[in-house]
Amino acid sequence: MTGKLSSESPVRKSTTADHLADLSLRRDEIQTAEKRALDRQHAKSKLTARERIELLVDPGSFVEIDAFVRHRCNDFGMEDNRPYGDGAVTGFATVDGRRVCLYAHDFTVLGGSMGVAHGEKVLKAIDMAMKVGCPMITINDSAGARIQEGVDALGYYATLARRVVRASGVIPQLSLIVGPCAGGAAYVPSLGDFVAMADEISYMFVTGPDVVHTVTGERTTFEELGGPEVSMETGNVHFVGADEQDAASWLKTLLGHLPDNNMSHPPVYDSDFSPEITQSDLDLDTLIPDSLNMSYDIFDVIGRVVDDGEFLETQAGFARNVVCGMGRVQGHTVGVVANNPRFLAGALDIDASEKASRFVRFCDAFNIPILTFVDVPGYLPGLDQERRGILRRGSKMLYAYSESTVPKVTVVLRKAYGGGYAVMGSKHLGADVNFAWPTAEVAVMGAVGAVQVLNKRKLAELGETERAEATEKLTAEYEQNFSNPYFAAERGYIDAVIQPSQTRLLVASALAMLRDKQESLPAKKHGNIPL
Repeated sequence: MTGKLSSESPVRKSTTADHLADLSLRRDEIQTAEKRALDRQHAKSKLTARERIELLVDPGSFVEIDAFVRHRCNDFGMEDNRPYGDGAVTGFATVDGRRVCLYAHDFTVLGGSMGVAHGEKVLKAIDMAMKVGCPMITINDSAGARIQEGVDALGYYATLARRVVRASGVIPQLSLIVGPCAGGAAYVPSLGDFVAMADEISYMFVTGPDVVHTVTGERTTFEELGGPEVSMETGNVHFVGADEQDAASWLKTLLGHLPDNNMSHPPVYDSDFSPEITQSDLDLDTLIPDSLNMSYDIFDVIGRVVDDGEFLETQAGFARNVVCGMGRVQGHTVGVVANNPRFLAGALDIDASEKASRFVRFCDAFNIPILTFVDVPGYLPGLDQERRGILRRGSKMLYAYSESTVPKVTVVLRKAYGGGYAVMGSKHLGADVNFAWPTAEVAVMGAVGAVQVLNKRKLAELGETERAEATEKLTAEYEQNFSNPYFAAERGYIDAVIQPSQTRLLVASALAMLRDKQESLPAKKHGNIPL
């Protein structure tokens, strides 16, 4: 429907049959537009907005609202182009039987751009999610703000951002990027909790190539600015799917780990948890290499502790020296944070600190226990890190763990040096149960470095041969006295030194004991995290 006035006199609809016929005509117009959208999107190997919704929700559960909304703009010839829906499909549905609210941009209608009517629709959807306390899912494929509606369009992006911030930590907010996502359209999903992107058809950035060239003179492309590979490397997205179906499937799996809101708990699933030590458990006894300079696969540890070895990693291509993701222990969701010794030896740098901090804060907001695996030589030293603000940005981990009140269980696998020991779920930051393997080294630094610092003057006075012999002897003494978990265990900083093969059973017991944990923070408006 274009909204043009007919030169003929309107026919009065006086009967119920007339009204029903009119409704049918209007629905037919929406279906005709959907058929045109299907043809256009499929020609680009893309799905329509409604097809994307059907990928996510239970069959037949989606109830569309505001299908007859149209814009009221009369400038730039817009009065002759007033399609139903105004570039957005909104409504509510169920996913695996659980309520969700959602909206999807319809790129075939005015480029999925946001104007006043479009903005009012998506605000209504998120307001509904907040009222009932259910997750909010957004499907993004938009040209951005509608130029014809000027500052009104910009205002609705800002208003939507404010709604997203108000909902932050109250309901889970998940986004699926399946097309262009630029400017304000990109900021909104970035304010949410998790973002999945479909490969080849999607990109997100603040400004496009033309604007970049006009302002800076640089020539670049959509892919270089914000394609899937770049978006994953920068941490802007949490998962890149091979296609729309793959990205939607990941988002549905993630949703299964999350509660409806901050006042509820994640769903509990049946578990084939074995109360006996298995061969998989026994493999942990030989996992840690004898040499401190050799790495191992941290996923071998995670997979042997979580149910069925199923672990949903987030931001896998970003800050790979730390691993974050969701698993289950005895059917209950747990958020996992682990150092990855295969990248930077598991050291914490700026990106790893920010990645882990945001994940910990999400888990804390939504009542998800945190399981931390530690093998960290400390914070990454260097001029680049210092000049980029590792003091300020690295301290976010101190803040995140310190403010969290959910159950926290930590397992020290090998190195736990310096500040890295402190921030990785240490007892000092409020962890509830701290285990350590016999291979753990809880110390200010490694033995070799410690000996060099503590005996610098003494060693300098010796000849080369004597110095080597003395260094070897002092290193052995330091390792025996300090490079082990027992010094910390004597002081109660480690609750138990355990056989690696016992890890799954003891972690499960600790989390079960902590299930009804109650802890609250001092009353305040909010803290001031070092951003």
